[in-house]
Amino acid sequence: MSTPSITSLVPAQDRPLSVDELVAAYTVEDRSATTVRVNFVTSLDGGATVDGVSGGLGGPADKTVFDILRRLSDVVLVGAGTVRDEGYGAMRLDVDAAAWRDDHDLPLHPVFAIVSGSLDLDLRSEVFTQAPVRPLVVTTDRADPAKRAALEAVADVVACGDEHVEPARVVQALSDRGLRQILCEGGPALFGSFIAADAVDELCLTISPSLVGGESVRVSAGPASEAPRPMRLQHLLRSDELLISRYVRARPVAGHATLD
Repeated sequence: MSTPSITSLVPAQDRPLSVDELVAAYTVEDRSATTVRVNFVTSLDGGATVDGVSGGLGGPADKTVFDILRRLSDVVLVGAGTVRDEGYGAMRLDVDAAAWRDDHDLPLHPVFAIVSGSLDLDLRSEVFTQAPVRPLVVTTDRADPAKRAALEAVADVVACGDEHVEPARVVQALSDRGLRQILCEGGPALFGSFIAADAVDELCLTISPSLVGGESVRVSAGPASEAPRPMRLQHLLRSDELLISRYVRARPVAGHATLD
């Protein structure tokens, strides 16, 4: 039996990256091609949350990449449960990110798209009342007509499935609106449905140097896919003991770097 090749991707001598270099590291080659990118953080033992939220697993470096991914996106797609659990507010970028987008002929802020079959959303939330761009709510054909009518006062509502939201229809609906750079921030059920539908192009996964134990959920949940979805490591960044990876489908492996 031959010994597999094992190479160090994060030698301690590597230099820190600037924000501009990080932006370049996450920029896709062709923005006109629809790309579904998913971003998650996990503990070493596979937990996606601490006390029900993901914030306890990340850190400043993870937050930097989190913000850069939003900067590069046309739309940020999130399940309604995650919006509630993580305390989401309006999808508003900071001044530097908005200025960068303006310099690159992009709208100042990405669209916020919320997936909800029940439409149990708080119309008084900052998500809607302080949104710099009119949000989008993705639901099903069977959604309550009265709730849909109420939501249409503060958001665009689009049905992408009969009984369940169908990932392929979501991607098509967003692409038809010119929102081709899709960033999905969870939660696990939404990510799991996209895996099952073979609709994930990239996974940006931060690995927190911690063990959480207990019954913390994984980053994905739901029915198993028919076969494993092969991914390729595009880069691996390091900040102290935190690892930040970018995996893509059907792309060559690029170089490595570090993040401090």
